[in-house]
Amino acid sequence: MSFFTRLAFILFGRLSDSLMILFPDLKDDLKKAAMKISAREYLSNGLLGSFLFFLAEIPGLSFIFGLFSKSIALSLITSVTISALLTIIIFYLFTKYPSTIISDKSKKIDTFLPFASLFLSTIAGTKLPLNQVFKIFSQNSNYPEITQQIKTMNNDMEVFGLDVHTALQKAVDRTPSKKMKEMLYGIMSTSISGGDIAIYLREKAKSQMADYRRSLDEYSKKITVFIEVYLTAIVLGAIFFIILTSIFSGISGVGGNIILLQSLIIFIFLPLVSGAFIVLVRASSPIGE
Repeated sequence: MSFFTRLAFILFGRLSDSLMILFPDLKDDLKKAAMKISAREYLSNGLLGSFLFFLAEIPGLSFIFGLFSKSIALSLITSVTISALLTIIIFYLFTKYPSTIISDKSKKIDTFLPFASLFLSTIAGTKLPLNQVFKIFSQNSNYPEITQQIKTMNNDMEVFGLDVHTALQKAVDRTPSKKMKEMLYGIMSTSISGGDIAIYLREKAKSQMADYRRSLDEYSKKITVFIEVYLTAIVLGAIFFIILTSIFSGISGVGGNIILLQSLIIFIFLPLVSGAFIVLVRASSPIGE
């Protein structure tokens, strides 16, 4: 345990215990995000980090507000209030960070799951025992998050001696992807009932591949809309604004302010909006890139 975590436990251990009731899903989120830390440790670290941010923020904001206000008391009260609000926001975002990791892992798993299902069905078609199917998959597959999930499950069987069905149940509880959770549960149910796992996986892969094609089609339509909005509203809008303000400045003779405004549009507004569009396009991508 690091010095920071030990200090967090000393200062905020009891408070984190009290706050656990407000974050009932945090323990499961940390497990699904593969973050090797307890919920109590995580909350304590977040409280200490937020508190240090609060202490560091007050002097800076007090100085800034002091430049615009003659009242020291007013600037101090304002800086403390804003610092407290920002600290609460930062702590809340910190508690939501595991959910962000889970969402990213889930998207990566869902991207490669149809192909991984086909690979698993091919191995299962050899009629090997189910534990051997997972072992071969974990040794020869290259589907980052999915391979890691199967490796962990294989480790549960080989190192901790769990039977394949218990390991599957733990994997169902651990995986961040709903689609993979459904697939693993289906494998477990099919195995218990004595069904053909290869056929199940083959049919599941067909269904997943159809969903994947559908998501790609929806993404291509979204990209078309994004490009039209960007070119029409942003690029052409900015060009039209620059031409219009240039004509206006020539008529009114206030060129200095117009040039400053045009510079802000070109060098600040356009790059910021372009960056926002890039983030939006990447976020809507079915492969997360």
